[in-house]
Amino acid sequence: MNTLIVRLASIEDAKARFVEAGRLATEGTPTPATATLNFSSYDDMHRVLAPSRLAIVKALAGQGALSIREVARRVNRDVQAVHRDVTTLINAGVIDRTESGIEFEYENIHFDFDVTAAA
Repeated sequence: MNTLIVRLASIEDAKARFVEAGRLATEGTPTPATATLNFSSYDDMHRVLAPSRLAIVKALAGQGALSIREVARRVNRDVQAVHRDVTTLINAGVIDRTESGIEFEYENIHFDFDVTAAA
């Protein structure tokens, strides 16, 4: 299954994973590449992947390229509102715009983070 992993990670965390992958590759034990989308905070993630936008992503998952009008129909929302949300998702790197429409190239999203009590 083709999965996008969504993480909460600082720039330092992402850099450390990148350096570790490079180290393993130079040792001859490369790790398989995984599609990952990092957010620096839960608030940033929620701003981009708010419930209405996540519904758009779910409507696109595994469907190939669709028109914005078709996505609006599938999520039962106004085309202009969906267009605004699609623009946000494209700018965040969650979905892609192609000549055929918009698409989410993954079939699944996995959220990989812990929520802890405030200090």
